[in-house]
Amino acid sequence: VQVPGYLKSLPIPSSTAGFAELTRDQWLQLVPFILFLFVILYLLLSPFLGVLTQRKERRPKVNRRQKLSDLKVIDNFDMEDLDKRMKEKDGKVSFCRCWKSSTFPYCDGTHGTHNKETGDNVGPLNLRLKKKKKKEKE
Repeated sequence: VQVPGYLKSLPIPSSTAGFAELTRDQWLQLVPFILFLFVILYLLLSPFLGVLTQRKERRPKVNRRQKLSDLKVIDNFDMEDLDKRMKEKDGKVSFCRCWKSSTFPYCDGTHGTHNKETGDNVGPLNLRLKKKKKKEKE
């Protein structure tokens, strides 16, 4: 079967209204050609349609406990309060980064259990007071 001869033999109407006048046999003659056009159209457009229709998967939440009703969890501290807390805690304040601490935003060591259960390696953010160097006498 030669392509030009096949295309000439197809009962393609000259207007869109002509499709309504096609007989059942003429439609059956057009089916392979229409399917071919749909396959070509699909192959040409599928890379673009995939980008448009593809849903982005949401990544799992990290925070499953703290201030869940807030749009964003933000904690502010006065330096004086941190200084006071550091003096109470041997010059160190630890902030939770695993989101599981019962004393959030401060660390209570829960990350250790979290790390054992998940194989994660998360730890706290530690702030320390800088130890003052003793001045040498002249």
